[in-house]
Amino acid sequence: MTGLFDSITEWFRALLIAGITSHFTQMFNLANDKTNEIASQVGQTPEGWNSGIFSLIRTLSQTVVMPIAGMILTFILCYELIHMIIEKNNMAEFDTFILFKWIFKTFCAVYILTHTFDIIMFIFGLAQSVINGSAGIISGSLDMTMALSDLDTQLKAMEVGELIGLFIESFFLKFTMNAMSLCVFLIIYGRMIEIYLTISVAPIPLSTMANREWSGMGTNYLRALFAVAFQGFLIMICVAIYAVLLQSITAMPNIHTALWGSAAYMILLCFTLFKTGSLAKSLFAAH
Repeated sequence: MTGLFDSITEWFRALLIAGITSHFTQMFNLANDKTNEIASQVGQTPEGWNSGIFSLIRTLSQTVVMPIAGMILTFILCYELIHMIIEKNNMAEFDTFILFKWIFKTFCAVYILTHTFDIIMFIFGLAQSVINGSAGIISGSLDMTMALSDLDTQLKAMEVGELIGLFIESFFLKFTMNAMSLCVFLIIYGRMIEIYLTISVAPIPLSTMANREWSGMGTNYLRALFAVAFQGFLIMICVAIYAVLLQSITAMPNIHTALWGSAAYMILLCFTLFKTGSLAKSLFAAH
């Protein structure tokens, strides 16, 4: 009878150990996958991330927003011409250089407006080169061999009651990290949607660049564009720090500390990712 009870106990222990090991492996694989996914997502331009959405936004911008921007630009250029004439005592002191100056301003303003998406793609191309250049410092791949070997040794030394508690704990933390990974998904995809919304109205703020009084709108828009583009670089730094912190989890001697530490680092990653947007805008003085 005692031998049967011991056999059932050993079978139950083996089942718990297999379940805990599975939960531990899934948590690290999830962290691994999310690290690599974030690195690949933020390193793309709006056109490269989803060409279909980008084509739709560009078409809407050029057919719906561009005519409004053209009217604004026409008003600004007429205002500039009238202001230049009045400034010179109602043409009593008229200088032909003023006319050439206005023509040059008009050329620059029209060029900026007609090449709106070229300017946008240049900004995001510049940000992409910075992000891709930093991707080499991120090590999202974790060596699980030694960690799982130590884990198996520690689990075999535990009693059944402790294994049951650890199984419930790891099961709960696995679902917690799944929820945190959903938050990461929302942050990354939300940033891309914000980018598409920002560039959809690009012609209007850029049409104000020709006038000193109105150019604040266009200047702030460019700052906001740089901020949302280089937010990807800040996200990459967060991921790099997270990957380094997660590497130290495998060296922790206590299983409970490793489990809760990995969950805490995932929560920390989500928090810092949420802060990258406001931080990027403050760094580029965009509001």
